[in-house]
Amino acid sequence: MEERLVVVQHHPAEGVGELGAWAERNGVALDVFRADEGALPAASSRPCVLLGGPCSVDAAPDWLEREKAWLKETVAGDAAVLGICLGSQLLAEALGGRVRRMERPETGWMRIDFADGSAMHALQWHEDMFIPPPESELFARSETCAQMFRRGNRIGIQFHPEWNAAMVADLNAHFGADSPLPRDIDRERHACATAWFHRLLDDWRARW
Repeated sequence: MEERLVVVQHHPAEGVGELGAWAERNGVALDVFRADEGALPAASSRPCVLLGGPCSVDAAPDWLEREKAWLKETVAGDAAVLGICLGSQLLAEALGGRVRRMERPETGWMRIDFADGSAMHALQWHEDMFIPPPESELFARSETCAQMFRRGNRIGIQFHPEWNAAMVADLNAHFGADSPLPRDIDRERHACATAWFHRLLDDWRARW
């Protein structure tokens, strides 16, 4: 039977990126739901990825409030959930953590330090941050805030390892001068973040 993965998208310019490349390589079908257009899957035990977006968890539009209610129902079961940026904040809140405004945003390439002593640079664009939920492990942080937590088969990542060169170009085109993202692609950093993300997805898949 074909493996299928639910993806909840929050913005037209924030698609699956390297998640899509990984899924194609591994024969995993993606069922994408545009929450910002009112589409959500039924709450179930199916594994799910929550992508990023420009909304704030604490001042959410009606469609995001509906997603938050759906997510609480989803995490009450055994579903494996991976949240990225906004998705990580939604997941942290659903698991009993908190989200708060940062003193200054994190944008562009920033260093991520992992609990095992390794480090890499990853792209960022966020003004809010999660406080990891109870009973979770903190796996990474930046100079400013927590960057990755895990609780069982639920993982929250504040940075954007799924953004590839095409996605960054789309974001820059969509937001224009308001985008703080680089216009020139740092191929070495992209390759490092992409390899890290694919390894993480392989590990997370084993926990579905």
